[in-house]
Amino acid sequence: MSKLYDLTVKTIANQDWNLSSLKGKVVLVVNVASKCGFTRQYAGLEELYKKYQPRGFELIGAPCNQFNHQEPGSPEDIQKFCKLTYDVSFPLLEKLDVNGPNEAPLYKFLKESKSGIFGMTRIKWNFEKFLIDRQGNVVKRYSSLTEPSFIAPDIEKLL
Repeated sequence: MSKLYDLTVKTIANQDWNLSSLKGKVVLVVNVASKCGFTRQYAGLEELYKKYQPRGFELIGAPCNQFNHQEPGSPEDIQKFCKLTYDVSFPLLEKLDVNGPNEAPLYKFLKESKSGIFGMTRIKWNFEKFLIDRQGNVVKRYSSLTEPSFIAPDIEKLL
């Protein structure tokens, strides 16, 4: 069984979420920020979520303020921005660290499972994406430059 399913995270509403509830689902995890050049990707992420969620797909947004302080808001500010600007309906986590000594266990798992370019494990910027299959295995990692629409064929293959 995947270590993913052993993890519990906090939602942006400060509720515990045991990731064992993701068993059998295809999952995309993305570190997000409200004041980034890639923030517009929220729209494409929401399109993926609406299209594939009924077929067993889950998308998780993980707000992070580690990259040039581009996610400075409170949980309420982040939720309001996402809802009003992009009509985001996919789950958001509490603000977390994706690198460094305080990195979230979820990101430790993701990075250990799938390194980036040249074998680097650290997250380079906002909107890096990890695709997880129905067994909890990280199968692909995408850079910030990868538009959500380009991930759709990979999601299709796993559903």
